[in-house]
Amino acid sequence: MAVNRRGDIRWFAPDPRGLIPLDERFHIPHGLNRTLKKHAFEIMVDRDFEAVIRTCSTAHGETWISNEIIRAYCELHSLGLAHSVEVRQDGALVGGLYGVHIQGAFFGESMFHHVTDASKVALVHLVERLRAGGFALLDTQWTTPHLEQFGAFEMPQPEYQSLLAHALTLECRF
Repeated sequence: MAVNRRGDIRWFAPDPRGLIPLDERFHIPHGLNRTLKKHAFEIMVDRDFEAVIRTCSTAHGETWISNEIIRAYCELHSLGLAHSVEVRQDGALVGGLYGVHIQGAFFGESMFHHVTDASKVALVHLVERLRAGGFALLDTQWTTPHLEQFGAFEMPQPEYQSLLAHALTLECRF
């Protein structure tokens, strides 16, 4: 979803679709493994959703995350459908991500970091949480070099639709 220059909210359905694997294909880069072993970050979930989405809206320069989008996602959060993973260091929010959860699917929307590896730590925590919850799908819309280091891949729309249909049959709790 994005707001165009006229202020219209648009729906985007890229083909192929970007996904992060929730099985053994998910890869944690060697350097990130070292960071994880240091336990330098505190991980929280859904404690400060609005701060995460607002920081995502400013962390990347020009963004699709408008005030209208922030209000809509905060409402989804209040309904239990949107979630955040927050990464803190010495009490300060230094990284995080947010997305939408429907049944056995999680749709990642955006992530940010102010400290090296903070968003990556959030992603690893998200994948661990989705695995534990029995989720079948972690949708990223597009792949990027950043996500490809974790094993992100693209799937043609017909295959994606089949995987999504299966994920929507699952009763998963975030």
